[in-house]
Amino acid sequence: MANLTTNPADKERFVCIYPAYINSKKTLAEGRRIASDKAVENPTCGEIRDVLTAAGANVLVENKMYSREWNRDVLFRGRVRVQLKKEDGTPCLEKFSSRKDLMFYAAEMIPKLKTRTQKAGTGDQGAQQGEGGKKGKKKKK
Repeated sequence: MANLTTNPADKERFVCIYPAYINSKKTLAEGRRIASDKAVENPTCGEIRDVLTAAGANVLVENKMYSREWNRDVLFRGRVRVQLKKEDGTPCLEKFSSRKDLMFYAAEMIPKLKTRTQKAGTGDQGAQQGEGGKKGKKKKK
C-alpha cells in the first residue's frame, strides 16, 4: 500500500469513492453518481475495498464521512481511495480508465460477493419455512 503523506503527487492519482456514490437507495441529491438500476443496495466501504482489491487495484481505506450522509452510524463511515493512474499518467489497470469505470465495476461485483449471496439465501429460507408452518396450522383449525 502506498503512503499518501510522503508525496503530495501520490494523492492526486488516487480517486475517492464513497459508498453513497453507488447506493441505489440514495437519490442524486443525496450523492448517488450512477444510474439507480446499475447501483447496488447499501454497499459498505469494506465491500467496495474487497471487489476492487480482487480486481488488482491499489486501494486504501480512510475513516471519513461523506458530507451529504446524515446518518453518523459506523456502517456508513469510510471512503475508498483507488489509484487510477501511474506517475506517467497512464492507467494502472486498463479496465479502469475513469472513476465511473471503478464505480460501475464495484456496483456490478458487490451483489456477487459471498457475504451478500449467503445472507440472502439463508434469510429467505428461514422466513419461508417459518411462515409456511404458521399458515399450515391456521388452515387445519
